[in-house]
Amino acid sequence: MKKVSILAAVAIATGLASCTAQAPKATLKTDVDSLSYAIGISQTNGLKDYLSQRMEMDTAYIADFLKGVNDAANKTSKKDQAYLLGLQIGSQMAGPQAIKGMNHQLFADDSTMTVNKSDILAGVFAGVLNKDMKITPEEAQVLIQKMMESIKGKAAEKKYADNKAAGEKFLAENKTKEGVKTTASGLQYKVITEGKGEIPNDTCKVKVNYRGKLIDGTEFESTYTRNEPFVTNVGGVIKGWTEALKMMPVGSKWELYIPQELAYGSRDMGQIKPFSALVFEIELLDIEK
Repeated sequence: MKKVSILAAVAIATGLASCTAQAPKATLKTDVDSLSYAIGISQTNGLKDYLSQRMEMDTAYIADFLKGVNDAANKTSKKDQAYLLGLQIGSQMAGPQAIKGMNHQLFADDSTMTVNKSDILAGVFAGVLNKDMKITPEEAQVLIQKMMESIKGKAAEKKYADNKAAGEKFLAENKTKEGVKTTASGLQYKVITEGKGEIPNDTCKVKVNYRGKLIDGTEFESTYTRNEPFVTNVGGVIKGWTEALKMMPVGSKWELYIPQELAYGSRDMGQIKPFSALVFEIELLDIEK
């Protein structure tokens, strides 16, 4: 057993020596040599932590990492440079960290879903070679945007199903209350004060005071609190607001009960979670000329 241990120790020592032998030797004969060495040292500050924590590299393979650094720095032919660029771009496009980032962006907490690396690479090859492309780069951008919105929307709808159901229940009960009116879009409102002034249109800029609440009564924003009216274009706010403002004479004060599809829908707005029905008290102060 002792012989085996001694042999193993010798093998390990030999392996470490071979790794060390590959390391470039510092000369430090001139000021520029010292400066160059200092540049190298400075770039390692926090590098190991970055590799292990951010890039999730197993530091047991640090010798392989250094071999890669050395090879990359010393490959200077055009062919070698092209290959190194391929490694770099490939890692950015479809490497483990890239795939992890895409999955998080697209599927959030759903670990059962992942993008297909082979199809990503097939698209890269087709695009670079301009051969057998099934869609154009412009069409790809549109498709990505649409599918990302769809995937995120479905994931959010699943995650916040209870929130959506609570909003629907609230609105179903609220529409039967005295004074509450419902439009064709599903917007509900109650007139608190009927104004006598002009009614704005899509292109108008209006000044309003408002108080926004979740259906449980939690207030998330108020111009009354900050003592400063809100000025906005009628067409530049959520759909429920736009619809209501185009029915309100100046001087009116209404309470709005807005379905999630006329509010922020699947978007997460911090305190306002996806698929939240909202309640607003709006006072139309003026139409700005």
